[in-house]
Amino acid sequence: MSPTDNDWLSDLTSPHVQQLTPYESARRLFSAADSSAQDVTKSKRVWMNANESPFSQAYQINSEFYNRYPDCQPDEVVNAYASYAGVTKAQTLVTRGADEGIELIIRAFCEAKKDKVLICPPTYGMYAISAQTFDVGVEKVVLNQDFSLNVDRVCSHVDDVKVVFICSPNNPTGTRVSTDVIKAILDAYKNKAIVVLDEAYIEFDYAHKQTELLAKYSNLVILRTLSKAFALAGLRCGFTLASPAIIQTLLKVIAPYPIAAPVAQIASAALSPSGVEYMGKQVSVLNHALISMKAQLGDIGDIKIVGNTFGNFVLFRTAQKKALMDYLVSHSMLIRDQSKQINLHDCLRISIGDEQQNTQLLNLITAFFANGN
Repeated sequence: MSPTDNDWLSDLTSPHVQQLTPYESARRLFSAADSSAQDVTKSKRVWMNANESPFSQAYQINSEFYNRYPDCQPDEVVNAYASYAGVTKAQTLVTRGADEGIELIIRAFCEAKKDKVLICPPTYGMYAISAQTFDVGVEKVVLNQDFSLNVDRVCSHVDDVKVVFICSPNNPTGTRVSTDVIKAILDAYKNKAIVVLDEAYIEFDYAHKQTELLAKYSNLVILRTLSKAFALAGLRCGFTLASPAIIQTLLKVIAPYPIAAPVAQIASAALSPSGVEYMGKQVSVLNHALISMKAQLGDIGDIKIVGNTFGNFVLFRTAQKKALMDYLVSHSMLIRDQSKQINLHDCLRISIGDEQQNTQLLNLITAFFANGN
């Protein structure tokens, strides 16, 4: 095929789409299919690169009505999550992961080629990529050296942006944004812009959840997910919490059937009292393991812990970043390279696993540095 054979396709593709670079998710970098195709003589891959839970649980589902389209907003799921989060049903929207919530907000409130969103890197990459996908501009206010928000600079963009994205606990720095800082930003953008607080990791820092602010601030939107603490990343189920008016606006742009029937059934079970109790026990185990991981890493080689650990992961810096990453991959141990992000040179991120996985990883890192690296 000659280079010109697809010129017609290039001509049809929107210019801004041609310039997009896809988000490098953990599964794009290392796919599960690759893992299943591994040589049986090699050790099984250990997945500690996507902030997933190491735990899994069996769920019973009923396929009786799979011949029917599912509800757009299944009552059993919406009511269960509203009860868990301490909000009302009218303040709750269930989506295909929190990622769909990000897209819905941009789609509903931003006009292509005209409006902008604001992000605070280093942070979750999908805020910017989702905006760029819709040809919406991106303003960046880089975090301070200690990875706190530069509040004055964030607030200086009032009238410039339609949506402000804040992640707390922040991925990948593991840092927390205080209630006072969030209030200051909400006040600055009152009647001016939507302020989105991404609480994907909030179960690991639950004392600092901000749902109480929804009663006072009509411009606040909170994103949640079942992917992390609830150990259901494969389910793709997230939630958007906001005023009833914002929820109704988002319902105008959501897909007709966003939540598959099996997803709804499993999500409902996970959000039952026993499911929430089980999740809490898992979080306690992971939080204790994170404390241990952080302490042990700090005693190995030139490793320096970066940021904080309010999520289910730990970020660290080493001058041997590339060599260590290559060594771990060669031993079927997968963690995440974060060094492309601003102010995160030579940084790697570890998702906390179960006891065996954590021990295996620490042993490999220890062996790497013991060999003179």
